[in-house]
Amino acid sequence: MDIAQRRLAQIARHLSTAPFPEIFGSLVNVHTAATSNASKDGLLKGQVAIITGSGQGIGEACAVLFAREGAKVVVTDLDASKAEKVAQAINAAGGSAIAVGGDVTDEKYPDKLIQATIKAFGKINIIVNNAGYTWDGMLHKMTDKQWDAMLLVHNTAPFRLIRAAAPYMRDAAKKEQDEGKTPENRAIVNVSSTSGLHGNIGQANYATAKLGVVGLTKTVAKEWGSFGIRCNAVAFGFIDTRLTRPKEDNASMEVDGKKIPLGIPKAALEKRDWNAVPLGRGGRADEAANSVLFLASPLSSYVTGHTLEVTGGFGI
Repeated sequence: MDIAQRRLAQIARHLSTAPFPEIFGSLVNVHTAATSNASKDGLLKGQVAIITGSGQGIGEACAVLFAREGAKVVVTDLDASKAEKVAQAINAAGGSAIAVGGDVTDEKYPDKLIQATIKAFGKINIIVNNAGYTWDGMLHKMTDKQWDAMLLVHNTAPFRLIRAAAPYMRDAAKKEQDEGKTPENRAIVNVSSTSGLHGNIGQANYATAKLGVVGLTKTVAKEWGSFGIRCNAVAFGFIDTRLTRPKEDNASMEVDGKKIPLGIPKAALEKRDWNAVPLGRGGRADEAANSVLFLASPLSSYVTGHTLEVTGGFGI
């Protein structure tokens, strides 16, 4: 079977195993479904992928999907126990993963993560900068701390990680070129948001940071494109995660000892007009992961500097 036929077969397999979802139906059980048959000949066969914030939500869905497609996955999360749980599930299903817990905003963490990846797998092919959260507030009441926190986690942290990975991505690709070798697939996918593209009430900090992700993405694409390294972004719309579920669920995270509530007030969710979304529903984490897989895989070998909106058609 040639490469084109193999890719078509893989696409057909994905379509045949993805049931049409109900509006915000239960998430796919990624531990039993997405990792059930880790592929030895998938789209990411033999590649190494770092996925930040992959202990839950979209990042977790990406980790198990990448593993199913043959990647060796580095799972990271602020909560080390969550990262370890995902890595263990991938390994139990026949995949290959390690967990590297830690805070992406810690300036020492990028080097720790890169070195752990190289020690375990020897190289880096893919980085997915997914880690992040929201800290909402109306602009006239927003504190400097709220503003700075969003830029730190969504802009500074990805920048530091990409910079730390340069010797194992940019320099490695250049060496392959100099030796006349066919370059390996190398890609960076940065997670943005429609809040960044269009703005959003109560999210001046988050929207600014997420648009900054687009600028970083385009710059990396231009600087590293000559080495065959692609850099793209995904701008998610309303995907079912702890950031979009009712605030009354009391999901939160802690920043410098302060508990940050996550989610959207239930009253606001109940007013959401699904008629404005052509597909008539919100998205699932596994659907979001599919878009990241596309941009990370050789299927998008001639796509770089692009921001893919994953919104169910909202905003078109």
